Amino acid sequence: MKPVCVLGNGQLGRMLRQAGEPLGIAVWPVGLDAEPQALPIARSVITAEIERWPETALTRELASHPAFVNRDIFPRLADRLTQKQLLDELDLPTAPWQLLAGAGQWPEVFARLGELTIVKRRTGGYDGRGQWRVRVTDPLTLPDDCYGECIVEQGIAFSGEVSLVGARGHDGRTVFYPLTHNLHQEGILRTSVALPTPPAAQQAQAEAMLSAIMHALNYVGVMAMECFVLNGELLINELAPRVHNSGHWTQNGASISQFELHLRAILDLPLPTPVVNRPAVMVNLIGTAVNHAWLEEPLVNLHWYEKDVRPGRKVGHLNLSDTCPQRLTAALNGLLPQLPEAYASGISWAIERLSDAQ
Repeated sequence: MKPVCVLGNGQLGRMLRQAGEPLGIAVWPVGLDAEPQALPIARSVITAEIERWPETALTRELASHPAFVNRDIFPRLADRLTQKQLLDELDLPTAPWQLLAGAGQWPEVFARLGELTIVKRRTGGYDGRGQWRVRVTDPLTLPDDCYGECIVEQGIAFSGEVSLVGARGHDGRTVFYPLTHNLHQEGILRTSVALPTPPAAQQAQAEAMLSAIMHALNYVGVMAMECFVLNGELLINELAPRVHNSGHWTQNGASISQFELHLRAILDLPLPTPVVNRPAVMVNLIGTAVNHAWLEEPLVNLHWYEKDVRPGRKVGHLNLSDTCPQRLTAALNGLLPQLPEAYASGISWAIERLSDAQ
């Protein structure tokens, strides 16, 4: 089995390495400043946990690597302008948008998109950074360097946020997990809930849309698609050409995790549809020190990233899953006293979502 080198050595690379171990797959997460000669690059399959990277000795070496899967797709999807253009080319639903070229455009922008808009940097912004909500009544306080480097979207009054994580193999076969319900606070994913039987029409719409995207790009591996729910229909918000935070629940709630599924896809191993037969919850740990009292709850699986704890930083996550939604609810309630108060709203939201499975 060929080894896999992962460009990027954050938590996603770490979890890909962990997923490879039981299968006998050597996975090497590598920092951007790694020395190419110190790695088994020549005989490896190359993937990435990040969408964009600076030029370094390593990335120059990989620029012509014949087994760098999806190499030319990463920059296309890392730029929100070209990502949105792809969705329009495929006639897939997304929020009305346009390039924000100059401050003089604002009257036209509000006339076309409405009184609430979302400005997003074309590259680099994530977890709420590099994004601004701009209302027609607001004074303009955007940084000057936004113009030409941002898109602006219509603000959507959505009723919920969901994501679909799926994978495509070298042979074009696609497989998907059930839709995941997501709660974001201040632009950061706080909690995800996956139910084994999502609404059939939404699941079918999401699978058709993500299939169209992956086939058009000839993409191989795991991709995530984040969507708004609007009047029961889905609008695509953003795409991530990699394993994704909202799929972390699959580590303990599915027969095959998203990390193993990605390795299977890029290495041309069997790619069956993962079995999901029980509800699952993922709680992101953000700027919170590890607390081993969490493990008193038997349904809790702790995934700790061994990072320095800083405000706003993802340092780990908790996964819980069970065939009985009531037991899962009881475990979440039991976890509450062991978490900071900021987690209470996310736990309450997850319990509400689980009530749909009862």
